[in-house]
Amino acid sequence: MPTHAAGKPIEVWFQDEARVGQQGTLTHVWAERGSRPPGVRDDRHDSAWLFGAVCPVRSVGAALVMPWVSAEAMRLHLAEIGKAAVSPGAHALVICDGAGWHQLGGRLELPDNVSLLHLPGYAPQLNPIENVWEYLRSNHLSITVWDTYDQIVDACCNAWTTFINDPERVFSVTHRSWARVTA
Repeated sequence: MPTHAAGKPIEVWFQDEARVGQQGTLTHVWAERGSRPPGVRDDRHDSAWLFGAVCPVRSVGAALVMPWVSAEAMRLHLAEIGKAAVSPGAHALVICDGAGWHQLGGRLELPDNVSLLHLPGYAPQLNPIENVWEYLRSNHLSITVWDTYDQIVDACCNAWTTFINDPERVFSVTHRSWARVTA
């Protein structure tokens, strides 16, 4: 943690990104035993990236939909977390995987109220945001054909907004008893 975070309340945030697009996800549906209900799937390749982060303790989040993944896209997402989502006077510890665009260095700049903590490699089960992607795909972003990039972006925005406006669901999907900071 940076020295300027000393003495401030610490919020634990979980961050990741998910590709959503025309080659979408199929999901399980209820159907009569032995039947095979039809499901649509698109063979085109347009997609968007949903950058999302949640603070389970406060049941809040921040997201951006971007056309690409990069250090610049990650910087914009971290800026959104720092500006709009972290409690005033608090410092956010954003837990993320080791993707190249999550690495500090040349192009990734952090807001003053945000620090990164990288998960060990090959351990996505430690990041509750993975459960958010599963929930969104199962309930909002599957078995759908989008004709345009704008429709994909709208679907991502609507899915995220619906999810984040339900604080009880945010908490139940993302809360982990081990993810807390005590002084």
